[in-house]
Amino acid sequence: MRILSAASAFPQYYYPQAVLTTALADYWADQLPNPQFLRRLHVNSCVDGRYLARPMQDYYDLNTFGQSNDVWRETAERLGEQSLCCAIARAGIDGAKIGAIFFVSVTGISSPSIDSILVQKLGLPLATKRIPIFGLGCVAGAAGIARAADYVKAYPKQCAALVSVELCSLTLQRDDLTPANLISSGLFGDGAAAVVVGGDEVEGVGPQVVDTRSTLYPDTHDVMGWTISERGFRIVLSPDVPKVTRENLGRDVDAFLAGHDLTRKDIGAWILHTGGPKILEATEESLGITREDLATSWECLRKTGNLSSASVLCVLEQFLMNKRPAPGTWSILAAMGPAFCSEVVLLRW
Repeated sequence: MRILSAASAFPQYYYPQAVLTTALADYWADQLPNPQFLRRLHVNSCVDGRYLARPMQDYYDLNTFGQSNDVWRETAERLGEQSLCCAIARAGIDGAKIGAIFFVSVTGISSPSIDSILVQKLGLPLATKRIPIFGLGCVAGAAGIARAADYVKAYPKQCAALVSVELCSLTLQRDDLTPANLISSGLFGDGAAAVVVGGDEVEGVGPQVVDTRSTLYPDTHDVMGWTISERGFRIVLSPDVPKVTRENLGRDVDAFLAGHDLTRKDIGAWILHTGGPKILEATEESLGITREDLATSWECLRKTGNLSSASVLCVLEQFLMNKRPAPGTWSILAAMGPAFCSEVVLLRW
């Protein structure tokens, strides 16, 4: 099993962080007791700018969950098509090789699901198995790769496609001035990414998926997720997220690697979900690695913000396209998300 390709796609509307911060500070001017608090939060996010699904001025007219979800559905279809088309081309395969498509998102809903539209738009086999997944959040990029690998292990002559579309800007709650929503307003961005995983009998070049592991942490349901109401998705983001990361990730990775007679010192490339500054710092501390080890994750965070499930796939794309490790290098791809949980994938280049 190999990851044959990864490709990202973004909306056409990109705004510097300072522009977005000013717009939100002006909108909340009569409600924020201390506007400088918002500005500090946005500066501390270490994000230079973010893509939005629509021009900034259009958001003032999105007054209901239904209106926002209509924009999500339209944009998800377009970005999903762009990212998957590019991923298939980079993999150098015929679309007829795609036996299954996994679609992940936590920022919108659609029935029929977006994957059904992508199969027909790209001319993929009508017998393609479709697996839409909602609710995994940030962990879904790594989890989607793991599930795609599970599929091609059973069908080694086929490929599986993973498509992630996250339009976080459409979930912003304009009446919510809690710290969680204010932090989210400066951290999360919009984008999509797709990955093609090939079975053992498919020709192609890319890192081998050696093994995967899922871990669920008990009694952590209130750490991250959504509260869903008539207004849509309201962020749940506990200050304990870095703590949970710090206390669990290193232990889980050690146990996972031990099963392959490996240690962290054997890992030459770390492909980690961007999270946010505190999450990346907690990851470094938990794994005993440096900021330089996570330089690509920090770079992706700076350029586009946290894209939820698409983030780790964008980091993977950078490794595949620009920072490919030497043959034989061991690598860990990982993300964490609601439940609270982690997903870890062992790769060998």
